[in-house]
Amino acid sequence: MTLKTRMAGVLMTAVTLAAAALTFAAPASAATLTQVTGFGNNPTNLQMHLYVPDRLASRPAIVLALHYCTGSGPAYHSGTQYASLADRYGFIVIYPSVTRSSLCWDVSSPQALRRGGGSDPVGLMSMVDYVRQRYSADPERIFVTGTSSGAMMTNVLLGDYPDVFAAGASFAGVPFGCFATGGGSEWNSECANGQLVRTPQQWGDLVREAYPGYTGRRPRMQVWHGTNDETLRYPNFGEQVKQWTNVHGLSQTPTYTDSPQSDHTRTRYGSSGGTAPVEAISMQGVSHNLPVDAAQVIRFFGLDGASPPPTTPP
Repeated sequence: MTLKTRMAGVLMTAVTLAAAALTFAAPASAATLTQVTGFGNNPTNLQMHLYVPDRLASRPAIVLALHYCTGSGPAYHSGTQYASLADRYGFIVIYPSVTRSSLCWDVSSPQALRRGGGSDPVGLMSMVDYVRQRYSADPERIFVTGTSSGAMMTNVLLGDYPDVFAAGASFAGVPFGCFATGGGSEWNSECANGQLVRTPQQWGDLVREAYPGYTGRRPRMQVWHGTNDETLRYPNFGEQVKQWTNVHGLSQTPTYTDSPQSDHTRTRYGSSGGTAPVEAISMQGVSHNLPVDAAQVIRFFGLDGASPPPTTPP
C-alpha cells in the first residue's frame, strides 16, 4: 500500500467538514481569505492564507487552523466555522497549506520534533510571528487546532513551542512523538493502529525533551476522537490524555465528567471548568471523519466573549 493510499484515510474532505460542522447565525462580513507571501523563514515551502475579520479586536487573538492530509488551508477555511466565529469574536485565523506531495504535515522527522529544529514547525511559527507583529496581536492568546494530520501537528507545536501557544485542540490526532519514524518515512503504522502504548511519564518526557530546560507554563489541551476511528485508532485518544495530563502534572482520574450531547463523553482534568488544563471528548460510534465543533474549540480557548468594537484592520 502506498503512502498516498494510506494517507487518503487520514483526510477529512472539505465536503464532509462542511456537512458535519455546526452552523449558527453569524454577522455579515466582507472579509475574505487572502494569501500572504514573504512571511519569514519557511524551509518547507508552506503556503499561508489569512482571514482577518472586518470587526477586529484591538489586541486580537490568533488561531492557527491546520488542515488534514490531502487538504489545504483554503479547504479548511471553507469546510469549518472558524472564520464565521472570527467575524463574531474578532480574532484572526491563519490557514497554512502543505506543498509536499502527500499534503501531510511533517510530524515524524527529528527536525519537526524539537524546538527550532526545522521543517514545518519553523514555517508555521514564522506565520504566527508575522501576524502577531503586523496586527499587534495579544501574545497571551495564540492558539492552534487541526484535524487528523493537522491534529498531529497541533500536538507537535504545543510540545515544541509551549511558550507561544496558550492552548490547542486536536481532532482525531495522536500524541506528540507518536508518529516519529526513522529513514524519512511519513507513516508510522504502529502509532496509527493504536499499538504504541506508553506510560504517562514516558509520553510526558517526549514533550519535555522537545524544549529542554523549559519550566514555564504549558498549553491547555482539548482532545476529540471517535471510538470507531479506522485510520488513527481510538487508543490514541487515551494516549494523548496520558501525555497532556502528565505534562500538566495531573492525575489520570477526571475531575469532571458529563455528556454534552448524545453519545459524547467529556472528561476534564485539573479543573471542572470550561477552560480546564486538559479536556477530552470521546465520540461513541464516530469514525475518522468526525465533525469539527469549532464553537466548542473557541469556547475552550476562551475566545467566546462579547463581540469586539468595530475597528479597521491594518
